[in-house]
Amino acid sequence: MKLFAQRGYTGVTIRQIAEAAGVSPALVIHHYGSKDRLRAVLDERVAGFVESMLADLAGVQEEGGSTTVAELFADRLEGEPAIAGYIRRLLFDGGPAGVALFGRLYQTAQAGMQALERAGVVRPSRDEPVRDAFLLSNDLAVLMLRPLISQVVGIDPLARGGLVRWSAEVFDVYSNGVFAAAADQGDAQA
Repeated sequence: MKLFAQRGYTGVTIRQIAEAAGVSPALVIHHYGSKDRLRAVLDERVAGFVESMLADLAGVQEEGGSTTVAELFADRLEGEPAIAGYIRRLLFDGGPAGVALFGRLYQTAQAGMQALERAGVVRPSRDEPVRDAFLLSNDLAVLMLRPLISQVVGIDPLARGGLVRWSAEVFDVYSNGVFAAAADQGDAQA
């Protein structure tokens, strides 16, 4: 996963994968059959990671526990540091694997939002497919633009300290919007 994140799928050979894992290329082929199959296994792992994180999010919201969403995400990302880079690279490189991963992440986001809706954490949407794609796009934008965000804001939005700050603003925007209320605008003009 780390090699694919750093160099892209086409930039990594079975020999390099085997070397990084400390095994022979034949053993990699024996277990996975091909580099494509290895990538499919990694894609499943990423989708499972996202599904599990969304399930944990629903649990935190339902329980009203002291764990914040930012802490949950930080714990998860620290436990699997290569996942964010892997997703970024696969989506950036595009192609069938990137399209397939985006589709899987979209399905995962839809299922997660439906669970959160059933739990009463999020309100129903007039257009669930668009809402779910919008939220997924926002989250993936952080992955895709992470280095640039870090540079201009001065925090890594996916590291523990930065994630706490980032998610506080995200939840404020999602909860309260960004537009001033009509009454507030009238007061400001008076």
